[in-house]
Order: sequence, then C-alpha cells, then structure tokens
Amino acid sequence: MTEIRTPYYLIDKKRLLDNLSIIRRVRQDSGAKILLALKCFSTWSVFDFMNQYMDGTTSSSLYEVKLGRTRFGGETHAYSVAFAESEIDEVVENADKIIFNSVSQLRRFKDRTQAIPRGLRLNPGVSSSTFDLADPARPFSRLGEADPARVEAVLDLIDGLMIHNNCENEDFGLFDTLLSRVEERFGHLLARVRWVSLGGGIHFTGAGYPLDAFCARLRAFSQKYGVQVYLEPGEAAVTNCTTLEVTVLDKISNQKEIVIVDSAVEAHMLDLLIYRAHARVEPNDGPYTYMVAGKSCLAGDIFGEFRFPRPLEVGDRISIQDAAGYTMVKMNWFNGVQMPSIAVRELDGSIKLIREFTFADFERSLS
Repeated sequence: MTEIRTPYYLIDKKRLLDNLSIIRRVRQDSGAKILLALKCFSTWSVFDFMNQYMDGTTSSSLYEVKLGRTRFGGETHAYSVAFAESEIDEVVENADKIIFNSVSQLRRFKDRTQAIPRGLRLNPGVSSSTFDLADPARPFSRLGEADPARVEAVLDLIDGLMIHNNCENEDFGLFDTLLSRVEERFGHLLARVRWVSLGGGIHFTGAGYPLDAFCARLRAFSQKYGVQVYLEPGEAAVTNCTTLEVTVLDKISNQKEIVIVDSAVEAHMLDLLIYRAHARVEPNDGPYTYMVAGKSCLAGDIFGEFRFPRPLEVGDRISIQDAAGYTMVKMNWFNGVQMPSIAVRELDGSIKLIREFTFADFERSLS
C-alpha cells in the first residue's frame, strides 16, 4: 500500500463481497430483482465483479443510463427527475425500462418511449428520512406523483411503479410500516401493474438486519399484487468496502492537536459536509486524540476527531472508512487538490492501481 501515492480510494473486494453475498441471498429468498443505484456508486472498474450478484442498474441521468448499459449490463432502468427533449431518444436506445417522475413528462414523451416498458414514480407522502435535504416526502416535494387519481388516469400508459421513500433506513419495522402506508394509499393501483420498484435507502446489508423477515415481506408483497419487485440499493451494496487513504502533511497545536492530511473533505468526501457528518476511522481507540483536517482553504475542512494508539507524525498514513457510497461519485477539483487515485484490493490480497489523475485531468475539467 505504501507504494501507491496518497490520496487514493481503496476498494476492498472481500468487503464488497460481504454485501454482494447478502444481496444474492435476498434475490433468492425474496424473488426480488436488485439493481445498483449508479447515483450512489458508479466506479465501473468493479462492475464486472458486482454484476455477478445483481440484476442490473438504475440511473438518474442519460450518462448514468449509458454507463449502466455499456459497463454493467443486465437490466438498465432509466429514471430522471426530468428528461430533456434532446436526450429522450438516446435514453430509450440504452434502457430496458424508463421511469418518469411526473404524469406531465409521461404524457409528453409517450409517443417516443413506446418501444420499452414505462413506469411512474409515486410519492406516498411518508419517508424514513429525518433530514429535510434528503426527504423525498418534504413539503412541496417535486419527487413523484402524490395523487392516486392522477396516476390512475394514466395506468394505460405504464407497466410499473416506483416508490423511493427510504433513506439510510436500518429499521425493518419502519420499512414495514412505510410499505404498509404505501399499500393503504396506492394498493388499488399496485395490483394493476406488472412491476414495482421499492427504490433504495434500505440498509439490509447492515449487521443484524432481519433478512428472513425482510425477504418474507417482499415475497408477500409481490404475491399479493402479482408484481415483480425491484430493489435499488446504492449504499447497501457498497457500505464499508472502501477507504480513503491519506497521509499526514503537518501538525498544528491550537487548543487541540491537529493534523493536516493530503486530502480535502469538500473535494473527496463531500457528503460529510452536506449532511454535517464526521468521517470514521477504525479502531478510533488510544490515548492520543487528533483533529484530522484537510488541506483546502475551507475553514471547516475537518474530517473529525479521532483517537490513535501513538502520536501521529508527518508521513503517517490514515485510513478514512466507508468512502464509496455518495463519495467517489462526488469527488471534485476544489482548490485544485490532487484527485484521489483509485485502487482495488483483489480477493487474493494483492492491490491493483486502477486510475491516477493528473494536471491534464484538472485542466480538462475546466475551460
């Protein structure tokens, strides 16, 4: 590992396999098809490994649709909050199903999407999110149709429905309750389509999650309405499989002991800033506490405070945990900080450097 220059993201296939093995079990025991949500993770260098355990991909844009089709294979579902006139034909060329966010978009593009099955997103008005920024059921939400009557009026134009109202939901009981609320509001419509996607945000690969109950609930739902169920995990597929490897560049003392590393939160782990969360370092144990900060000019460029077994020195490496979902897809060139390389630890323990970024990449990203 020390031969690869930091910063870099390190994807561990053994850890990834832990999640994929659970996904395989859920597919087998529930009958659900499972698609990778590319909005969360789109590092295609491991797609040939992941597609052995999943049915395909789901997307949020034309580019994600094309990436899913060309790099992952399997079923390719196309969804977008709004499709543009200029892209709809290319979306259809690369997708197996297209899911519209609104009745108006469905009607607008109904003639140009007849070649593939169509779906419509529902907004049941309830979700598991406690953070307004990520709550699809927030007041005045633009995500999906909330009126069953509007949906019923266009049932002849669609084959399926999509509901995405879970967000980092680790509680099976809450998932069950939310799904029951969906059934209460839209049950009479669910029985009139061929497939239903329950979206992502269900943390069923987490430790201790009641998989038997989860699979039974999915199978019962499928049988009750006569539909093929789809799940669209993002974080659940890649949780705990990737680290951001960084090096200490400097030490500062200002009422706290601070180390500055060769990375930046806003550039390399943006989701931490968006959701005001701290990174995770393991085992985070020992008598020496340091605030780990990034090298950008942003005053709040702080990964968090962590404990270490010995004093940190310039040149020491730190592994920031869980750096895959909603992280690699958001990396950027803020401050011109060196973009992390991408490396993969294979199942045999060997590490392969997949991609390095250079000044030329930084230059091309601008104009």
